Amino acid sequence: VQLQASGGGLVQAGGSLSVSCAASGRTVSLYGMGWFRQAPGKEREFVAAISWSAGTTYYADSVKGRFTISRDNAKITVYLQMNSLMPEDTAVYYCAVKRMGGSYYSRNEYSYWGQGTQVTVSS
Repeated sequence: VQLQASGGGLVQAGGSLSVSCAASGRTVSLYGMGWFRQAPGKEREFVAAISWSAGTTYYADSVKGRFTISRDNAKITVYLQMNSLMPEDTAVYYCAVKRMGGSYYSRNEYSYWGQGTQVTVSS
């Protein structure tokens, strides 16, 4: 499976950005996809995820109510709409493919990763 992330960029605090991630290759058994982020000097952390069949969503507490994850089954693409952005949201955002079973919140349960896209929020 290959993942191609796009979007991101620079925005002022309070603004909005969106990122998307298109999957290709062996996507027949896609169980879910997620977004993680990694700020300089910090570990990669869970942001949001979505189950592919039911569309059930999962969010980190830090982004709940501000970020929205969605998917387009036909395009095999997952989106992350980010509103009310704060400087602490600044990070490289990575999309990933969830393997069967396990927690959506754990990065260890994701088998394929995109290249990452930078999101920078200025104060």
